[in-house]
Amino acid sequence: MVRQTQQSLCKRLAELDGGSFRQDPWERAGGGGGLTCVMQDSTVFEKAGVNTAVVWGQMPRSAARHMGGGQRLRSGEGELAFYAAGVSVVIHPRNPFAPTAHCNYRYFEIGGADDDVEAWWFGGGADLTPSYLFEEDARHFHSVHKKICDRHDETYYWRFKKWCDEYFYLPHRKETRGVGGIFFDDLHQKPVEELLAFAGDCAAGFSEAYLPLVERRHQTAFAEGHRRWQQLRRGRYVEFNLLHDRGTAFGLNSDGRVESILMSLPLAARWEYDAQPPPGSEEARLLAVLRQPRDWVEEG
Repeated sequence: MVRQTQQSLCKRLAELDGGSFRQDPWERAGGGGGLTCVMQDSTVFEKAGVNTAVVWGQMPRSAARHMGGGQRLRSGEGELAFYAAGVSVVIHPRNPFAPTAHCNYRYFEIGGADDDVEAWWFGGGADLTPSYLFEEDARHFHSVHKKICDRHDETYYWRFKKWCDEYFYLPHRKETRGVGGIFFDDLHQKPVEELLAFAGDCAAGFSEAYLPLVERRHQTAFAEGHRRWQQLRRGRYVEFNLLHDRGTAFGLNSDGRVESILMSLPLAARWEYDAQPPPGSEEARLLAVLRQPRDWVEEG
């Protein structure tokens, strides 16, 4: 599933941009590897990364307890066998009116001394990070994900939408990273085949949720002030990923491939002292939504 998602999404992004992806296969010393695909400084996309990883090996039981399903592990010490597979996507368009987007879907298995599985779970989600707010874009992104969730469990969307707003939050800024989407972790309460189907449906639906927004916005005329604001917002993106994102922390603390882990960071970002947008401006309108998350689709 993760490899099919990578191939399909890279093909569609390259067709929209007219550029091509650099492909870097890599191997993990302890077992497994992955493929990092990045298109950088291109026509439509300033940076787009679509990564896969399928890895296995041993990890300390103490470290495993801090992962999504780690609280369900049996007591004891020593090392545990693990298996992980996932696809991770971060896309930063060049045009300030085209939103940044992220998605990742992953599966973990942690085994015991005799290779019995002590815990397994799915995690992931997708979220939208605009520099300028177009309500129709936010509604479209959320509507597609709600339809996908509803096909599998009608409780999923509202649970995972709330979780997304709470997870992608910068406490030091008192604002969310973007306008949200869905987010979940330690999903194991249904048969593994059903949850794999759900994760695969979400991964396949990301193109439908996101690419029409880029197609709609990437040729919009913009001024230097719009570009400056975009880079300030991307500075917030960097702050979240380096300070609060659990996936980034896990990768850097588990001897992961640094170039693949930090693929998520934008090509250019900006920090200014006390950069406050004028009251009533489009920039201030975005901030108001980030400080008070909204529902973008109706219940039911």
